[in-house]
Amino acid sequence: MEIERAHPYFFGDIGCWAERTEVHKAACQGHASKLQQLIQSGASVNIVAVDSITPLHEACLRGQAQCVRLLLDAGAQVDARNVDGSTPLCEASSAGSVECVRILLEHGAKANPALTSRTASPLHEASMGGKSDCVKLLVAMGACLEAYDLYHGTPLHVACVNEHIECVRVLLNAGANVNATRLHQTPLHHAAKNMREDVIEILLEFGANIYARDQQDKKPVDYTDPGSPSAARLRLQETRPCSLEQLSRLAVRKILGTRAPKVIGQLDIPKLLIRYLLYQ
Repeated sequence: MEIERAHPYFFGDIGCWAERTEVHKAACQGHASKLQQLIQSGASVNIVAVDSITPLHEACLRGQAQCVRLLLDAGAQVDARNVDGSTPLCEASSAGSVECVRILLEHGAKANPALTSRTASPLHEASMGGKSDCVKLLVAMGACLEAYDLYHGTPLHVACVNEHIECVRVLLNAGANVNATRLHQTPLHHAAKNMREDVIEILLEFGANIYARDQQDKKPVDYTDPGSPSAARLRLQETRPCSLEQLSRLAVRKILGTRAPKVIGQLDIPKLLIRYLLYQ
């Protein structure tokens, strides 16, 4: 059985550079028994292809949890980066494989790997793909809600751009900054551009600033079609002041920040108020 090509042409920090090997193929296709045989025969679990993709990257991208565990148990580097700077956790998050994400985190994967000019964080990847269960797990494991990507902004920006309302909800409930900016554009600008009234509504509930102006000096409403439900909702917000209850909720959430979900549940106040503060 051929394990690797006979003459890899470069030796890097985590193994030989070679063409895509049998280890890569087994990991990608989820052939756990074959992968185990290759490992037992001495195949390197850290060998990288010319694009710096390791077998662990392959397994995570395809959601092959059993192969991920086999590779990690055999010494695969959990935070290896491919040519774009993505770690296996980024790939698993993008694929929406909660099981792979959990296994990687259990083996010490960094929930907040250093960002490069070519890669986003695992939380960005999960939010981009609408993988709300992965978003929940990453947030619970300390993923940075305000991780900033040069091209996308924060994970909340990404979720709004891609119209993933459940990810928007999870991020906001966890304490994400509803008025974070990238080039002065807020998540509300993106929701308005997409004409997503439901996303606009939840952002407003969490205190989105309807008067924020971007680099074009445009407010979110300026990106909606006149007469559309999205435009009507934003115009209504301009003419209707927030209730005292809403202002109080926003004030409490702002003070508590990311601690809000945990702290509010422990307050000695009526359950009805707790549910209101937690947007339940």
